[in-house]
Amino acid sequence: MFSISLGGGAELRPLEPWNAVEFLEHMDRARATVDPWIPWASVSTDLPSATATLQRYADKRAADTGGLFGIWLDGTLVGGTMFTSFDTGSGNCEVGCWLEPAGTGRGLITTAVRVLIDWAIRERGMHRVEWLCDPDNTASANVARRLGMTAEGRKRESYPWQGRRRDTEIWAVLAPEWLADKTV
Repeated sequence: MFSISLGGGAELRPLEPWNAVEFLEHMDRARATVDPWIPWASVSTDLPSATATLQRYADKRAADTGGLFGIWLDGTLVGGTMFTSFDTGSGNCEVGCWLEPAGTGRGLITTAVRVLIDWAIRERGMHRVEWLCDPDNTASANVARRLGMTAEGRKRESYPWQGRRRDTEIWAVLAPEWLADKTV
C-alpha cells in the first residue's frame, strides 16, 4: 500500500472499499459542507452505499479510468481527491476533491491535488487536466487558481441539485503549462 506524505502529519493514499466504515464516518462529519459540491456525498449515507461508492472508484482505478484517494490527518480520514475521469487515449483527465472542516486551512487539498496532477502529466502523459466546480464554491475555485489552472468558461445550468439547476465552472491546466511552471 502506498502512502505519500503531505506534511504536517497528513498523508495521501488509495481509498478502498475496505475503508467503507471509516469513509462513512468521515462522510457523516463532512456531509453538511461537502454535499452541495460532491454528488456522491448525499448518496453515501449507510454502509452499503458507502461501500458502493468506494467500489465504483476502485473499479475505475482497475480499468485505468479514474480513482479515489483519501487524505488522512494524524490517522483520521478528513478528505480526499480523485480522478473523476482519466482517459489515456485522449490525454484528458478531471481531478476533484473534498474536505471536512477538521482538515481546512492547512493546504491539504492543494498539496494532494498537486501530487495527482504532477503524476498524471509526468508519469502518465496526460495533456489536459480539468477541474470542474460550482461557481458558488469559491474554496474550490481558489484551489484551481493556486494550482495555476486557467478559468476557461461556464456551463450554464449543467446539473440539477436540490430542485435547482446549477452552473459548472471549467478550469484546466495543459501539460506544457504545468511543466513550464517552476513552482510545481
